[in-house]
Amino acid sequence: MPFIPHTAEDIHDMLKVLGVSCVNDLRDEIPHCLREEEIADSFIGLNEMEIIRLMKSRAESDGRYLSFLGGGAYEHYVPAAVKQTQTLAVNFPRHRSSQAQASPSMLQLMYEYQTMMASLTGLDISNEGVYDGASALAEAILMALRARKEARRILIASTINPRYRAVLRTLVGNRDIEITNIRYDIKTGQVDQNSLA
Repeated sequence: MPFIPHTAEDIHDMLKVLGVSCVNDLRDEIPHCLREEEIADSFIGLNEMEIIRLMKSRAESDGRYLSFLGGGAYEHYVPAAVKQTQTLAVNFPRHRSSQAQASPSMLQLMYEYQTMMASLTGLDISNEGVYDGASALAEAILMALRARKEARRILIASTINPRYRAVLRTLVGNRDIEITNIRYDIKTGQVDQNSLA
């Protein structure tokens, strides 16, 4: 049985309150070429993937959206190797690992990630991936401090997410390490080179 939320009388009463004669009058600001009846023929004979591709191309004709969310939610590049690694058969183990142990697939992913990062950066070692950017920042700084044991000061850009900096202060705050925020150019968003001196 189809779900019909409103009777014809209900619709007539609502339109009367709004001061319009029919439902289509509520869409009068939409250009005729964009109305459903004008574009319905475009979808005849298309499968799901073709419809999605068509709608994406139409949406992009208005331009791509920009994200201004901030707080760590930024548009970023995801290397093709990430998708390739996700589809490896080893990522789909036949058993469910418990909290206490790392599954073989997770260990394989860590190995693949570390190998790729060491190869890309030319470094001898690479830390494994962490769950979030704040932890990654703190881990990178702790690793740098271990490599230079005499270092007692960290220079960090003021443009870095404030939550990331709070996590960093928590993790290195008891290590007698000074954290110095570096100014940035408000016009460009880049680190002020003069402040590095």
